[in-house]
Amino acid sequence: MHSSSAAPAPNRLEKPAATTPTGLFQTPRQRTLLLCLLLTAAVLTIYCPVIHNGFVNWDDDNYIVNNPNVRAGLTWTTVKWAFTTYDHANWAPLSWLSHALDCQVFGLNPLGHHYVSVLIHAANAVLLFLLLQSATGFRWRSLMVAAIFAVHPVNVESVAWAAERKNVLSMLFFLLAFQAYVWYTRKPALSRYALLFFLFALGLLSKSQVITFPCLLWLWDYWPLQRIFAPTASDTFRQRGISPRSWKLWLVLEKVPLLALCGVSAVITTQAEKAGGAVRPLSLYSLPLRLETAVISYVRYLGKAFWPTKLVALYPHPTHLYPAWQLLLAATLLAGITLWVLLARPQRYLAVGWFWFLGSMVPMIGLVQVGYQAMADRFAYIPFIGVFVMVTWLVADWARQHRVSARALSIPAVFLLAVLGTLTYRQVGYWHDIETFWRRTLAATHDNYVAEVNLGEFLYSEDRIDEAAGHFRSALEIIPDGLSANLNLGAYEDRRGNTAAAIERYQKVALKADDSGLRATAYGSLGFAYRRLGETEKAKQSFEMAIQMAPDRARALTGLGLMSQDRGDLAEAIRLYSLAATRQQSDVIDLLLAQAYQRQGRTEEAKANYQRVAGSPDLPRARQEVEWLLSGK
Repeated sequence: MHSSSAAPAPNRLEKPAATTPTGLFQTPRQRTLLLCLLLTAAVLTIYCPVIHNGFVNWDDDNYIVNNPNVRAGLTWTTVKWAFTTYDHANWAPLSWLSHALDCQVFGLNPLGHHYVSVLIHAANAVLLFLLLQSATGFRWRSLMVAAIFAVHPVNVESVAWAAERKNVLSMLFFLLAFQAYVWYTRKPALSRYALLFFLFALGLLSKSQVITFPCLLWLWDYWPLQRIFAPTASDTFRQRGISPRSWKLWLVLEKVPLLALCGVSAVITTQAEKAGGAVRPLSLYSLPLRLETAVISYVRYLGKAFWPTKLVALYPHPTHLYPAWQLLLAATLLAGITLWVLLARPQRYLAVGWFWFLGSMVPMIGLVQVGYQAMADRFAYIPFIGVFVMVTWLVADWARQHRVSARALSIPAVFLLAVLGTLTYRQVGYWHDIETFWRRTLAATHDNYVAEVNLGEFLYSEDRIDEAAGHFRSALEIIPDGLSANLNLGAYEDRRGNTAAAIERYQKVALKADDSGLRATAYGSLGFAYRRLGETEKAKQSFEMAIQMAPDRARALTGLGLMSQDRGDLAEAIRLYSLAATRQQSDVIDLLLAQAYQRQGRTEEAKANYQRVAGSPDLPRARQEVEWLLSGK
C-alpha cells in the first residue's frame, strides 16, 4: 500500500529529540498550539473588514432585525419558539438561539453579530486542522487543508452573512462529532459513542446540511482510519477474535442510530420547507432540468474551488434545459475524475476526497429544489474540504516522490494562501451594505430577478422610488408574472396616488401567491389602499386576512388600529398599536401609540413613547409617515 494513504500514528512522525526540549514551542504539542494560533490570527486579519459591515436585506431582516422573538434575547419564550417554529422554511433551533444570544449581548449592532461568526469560522479552521492531524498523523498537510479552508473566498458568504450563522455553527458541531468518532474508533465504548451522537444531534439542530455525516464516516473508515479493506484492520480484528465479515456488519450497525437521527431531521426539515413555501414545484423546474443543473453545478463548484471569482449571494436557477454540449462536457469531466480516483487505489485519499465532495453536496444540489438558486457558495462550506484534501495530499505525495524539499514547497503554498486571503478580504467588502451587495450581484450575474427586486426594495426604502421602480420593471422583464415585483410596483403606484393601479397589482399577488408571508403583505397593502378610498369594510377584511395568514406581522395590526382611531375608539387603537409593538420594533408604531395616549389624556405613557424614539436617526421620516397614515390619504 502506498504510504501516503496510511494513517500512521503521530508519534511515528515525530523524531525523538536527542535532549529534553527547552524553550517555547519546542515540543510537538507546543508547535501544534502555535499553528492553531496562526490559523486564528489569519482568519481574524483577513475578515477584519466585517466589523464595518451592516445587515443586508437578504434574510438578515427576517432572521434578526425584524424578528421579535430573536430580538427578545434568550428567554424561555424564545427557547420554546426556537424549537417549535418553522419560520422562513427552516428548523434550526440552536441557530435561532445563537442569534437571540447575540441580540441579548450586542443588541442590533451588526459588529457583534458578524464577529461572532468570524470567531466560529476561526474555531472551525482550527478544529479541521486538529482533526486531520489526529486522524492522519500529517501535520503540515493538515495545516494546509485547514488554511485553505480558513481563507478561501467561497466561504465568505457563510461567515460575512449574519443570517447564515447556521452554516458555521453546524460545521462547528460537525467537526467536533468527527473528532469524537476518531476518539471512539480508537477505543470503542458506549460513553464515547454517546458523545458522538450528542454532538451530531447538535449539528442537526443548527442546520440540516450535516445530514450526510454518517455516510462520510464510512468514507473515513476507508481512509484515513482504515477500518475496512486494509491488511492492518484485518489483523487487528483477528487478534480480537472477530471475523472480517462480522466486523463489516458492525461498521454498518454502529451507524444505524446516527442514520435514524438523520431520518428524524429529514422529516422535520421537509415539513419546515413545505410550511414556508420554499420547495419549488416540478412545474417551475422540471426533473430533467434539475438533473442537468445538478451535473453542471458540480462542475461549476469545482471551478469556484480553483478559480474563485464572481462570487455572489445568488446564482439564478435556469428555466430552460442546457445546451447538449455543456451537459456532455460536464458529465464527461465528472465521470473521468470518478474513474481516475477509483483506479488510484493506493492513494485512498483521492476517492475519499472526491466522494466527500460529491456526497456531502447531494442535499443542496437541487434535486429537491428549495429557493431560486442553482447553486450557492454557502453550500460548499463542507463539500470543499474533500477537494482541499485531494489536492493537498496529491501535491505532497508528488513533492516527496520528486524529492522536492519542504522549504521549496512552502513558497508556492504561502503564495497561494496570500492570493486566496487577498480575494477573501476583497469579497468581505461586497457585504458592506445593501446597495453594494446587490449591485455586485447584478454585475456578476445575468437575469437575476431576486437581485433586481431586493435592490429595488432598498432604493424604495431610501425614497429613491423612481430608481426603484426601474429595477422592479427589470425584474418583470425576467419573470413577467413575478409576484414580489408586482407587489412592489403596487406600492410604487400607491405612493404616486394611483390607488386603482396599486389595488390591481395587490390583488394579483394576494390571489396567486403560495407563500403565506407574501399573501399577508399583499392583503395588508390592500387594507391600506381600501382605507384611503373610504371602503372601510373591504379594508377591515383585508387586514384580518393578513393577520390570519401571518399573525406575527405588525403592519396589519397597525392598520386595524388606525381604523379604530378613525372611529374614535382610542382604547381599541391603543390595544392594537401595543400588540403591533410586540411584533416589531418601529418608530412609526411608537409614534402612533404616543399620539393615541396623548389624545386620551394619558400624558405619562405618551411621554414615554416619545422618549423611546427621541434619538432615532429615522425620526423625521417616521413622523412624516405617521402624518400620512393618520390623514388617511
